[in-house]
Amino acid sequence: MKSLKNFPHRNEKTISQNACSVCVDCCSLLDESREPNLLHGSDGQLYLSWVDFGPRQTATLRFSTWNEKGWSPARTVASGDNWFINWADFSSMSALADGTLVAHWLQMSSDGTYSYDVMLSLSLDRGRNWSKPLTPHRDGTHTEHGFVSILPLDASTFGVFWLDGRSKTVNGGDMALRFTTLGRDGRLGKELVVDQRVCECCQTSAAVLADGDPFVVYRDRSHKEVRDIGSAILRNGQVASSRTVYPDDWVIEGCPVNGPATDQHQGTVVVAWYTYQGDHSEVRVRFSANSAKDYGEMIRIDEGQPSGRVDVVLVDRNTAIVSWLEANESVGEIRWRVVSRTGLKQASRTLTQTLTARASGFPRIEFFEGSLFFAWTDAAKPGGVKTARFSLGHLKGSSAEPGQNSVN
Repeated sequence: MKSLKNFPHRNEKTISQNACSVCVDCCSLLDESREPNLLHGSDGQLYLSWVDFGPRQTATLRFSTWNEKGWSPARTVASGDNWFINWADFSSMSALADGTLVAHWLQMSSDGTYSYDVMLSLSLDRGRNWSKPLTPHRDGTHTEHGFVSILPLDASTFGVFWLDGRSKTVNGGDMALRFTTLGRDGRLGKELVVDQRVCECCQTSAAVLADGDPFVVYRDRSHKEVRDIGSAILRNGQVASSRTVYPDDWVIEGCPVNGPATDQHQGTVVVAWYTYQGDHSEVRVRFSANSAKDYGEMIRIDEGQPSGRVDVVLVDRNTAIVSWLEANESVGEIRWRVVSRTGLKQASRTLTQTLTARASGFPRIEFFEGSLFFAWTDAAKPGGVKTARFSLGHLKGSSAEPGQNSVN
């Protein structure tokens, strides 16, 4: 079986602090474009997807690929005037090794405010044509379905995680995390309940482990309203193991709309997340050197006033880059930091200033061909989706500092 461990994703070079070059606004998008996402596909391509907004509330999902000249001309996946658009629940893409693509968006299923379905569409010709959409969930309820993570499981199959609100049709029902498979032939597998009670509106994030098993992280929800980060490993269509990534013991009555992020490379797993401790918020990271069987120390990443909205990518087995939104007086900053699994951290860097409002969305990062790519929504007028690229060279980590459980 071919999984993410087999595709050309990263090398084992370290990162250079002094060899960063940035190319901002290297794709030309409409001022009304929002909700960007990045994917380093198992076909070796880098994809940027986003949603354009036109007249009469029409939304259009588009994508572009990166080449030596920059972003390619945009292609359209789907368009509609009945989509559910949410700043925190954005569309995504995934790719098989042969270039088969899948994309997802959310579509209203009734006149209810929170009544919408996950829509999946396949392309067998690298995005020129797309299949009639289908839904991974087959409950038919007019409830919430969203916060999707899609993975290439093998040469012909995707795995799909999503949050599912079908049980909320009963008073007191819970949001659940579910999973199914999708073949390149459009066939869906059986639905599996991964966790029957989770936080209602935090993103999921998933990776394929070194042995090919799907791994997912999400914000869990106990009956005492503890909303720490949960994780699960699937094997042979069942939940093989589940655990809390770290016992933050964050008790909160409502959803913080701040999900975790994860990545995997050659047996190393990294998880980044936002939490609240006492009277302050934090962004935290944990590494696992054995495919999420256990974890090393918890490392605090932020600079003291984070708003969360994290993303993370592994550059090699020992090094990750974490991004997050930091509040700085009346504005926000998109920050990023290099951190090693031994706990060494480099000084954080500011990509750009941004608003802390919902309109600025969730910045995304990806590592591709020696460069770190960013995509985010500029909520100013004129605004739209922006991208940036940092070329990363060699770094011995001389400026790194020991990871601690407090801000240095």
